[in-house]
Amino acid sequence: MSALIPWLMDWAYPAAVIALGYVVLGLTGFGSALVAVPLLAWRWPLVDVVPMVLLIDVLASLLMGGLNLREVRWDEARRLLPGMVLGALLGLWLAQRATSAAPLIVLGAYVVWVGAQALRARPLVAGAAAASPGWLGALYGAGVGLVEILFGTAGPLVLAWLARQRVDARGMRASTPAIIMVAALGAIALMAVDGRLASGAIWQRLLVLLPVAVVSVLAGHALAHRVPTEALRRCICGLLILSGAMLILNALRRLG
Repeated sequence: MSALIPWLMDWAYPAAVIALGYVVLGLTGFGSALVAVPLLAWRWPLVDVVPMVLLIDVLASLLMGGLNLREVRWDEARRLLPGMVLGALLGLWLAQRATSAAPLIVLGAYVVWVGAQALRARPLVAGAAAASPGWLGALYGAGVGLVEILFGTAGPLVLAWLARQRVDARGMRASTPAIIMVAALGAIALMAVDGRLASGAIWQRLLVLLPVAVVSVLAGHALAHRVPTEALRRCICGLLILSGAMLILNALRRLG
């Protein structure tokens, strides 16, 4: 018993962070990594945190996709996929060379702007899709692949694309984790080739925290069905703004 109490105290903070992040995922369809990565990086090295959260994200997003399969917009995922591959390869190259946090500050500012604009907009009408050129989908996809492998936090870019395509709030909530799952799988495969998954600490932490994430996703999903669509839309927009601010703060902390 004397050894159990320190162990529980050591894991209380990471478990609370994961629980918060994946309740958010279950409720809104994204945001788990945006909550978990910056907060866990205060406790563990970022190089270990990102792949661990990506591994949890894949399983949690698979669960979310199964719970909302009929509402997933796979057509939008296909438009992003070619760019995602190129962006992930570029991200792997940059991860070995780049030290500046400036790109993360730019991304955070963009995410805040997207959230603020979406919050001011009228509620989206299902089926009122905006026509976007193919190159723009490839550009967004490249951003998703790049950010996912560098920071594990590409959810806001996916959400920004879906908002541009005028996907309704329920479709956003279902489609975002599905697209993130595809991006995370690609990032994990590249990290495995690069040797970033060789750390035993990553797998030990994954085994302890994965059950917490699963229960939290289910709790968030149950809560989402009690929230009106317009309230859910505003929640997603507010989370975008908060996510962007967190990205900027995390980048500034790294610069310091």
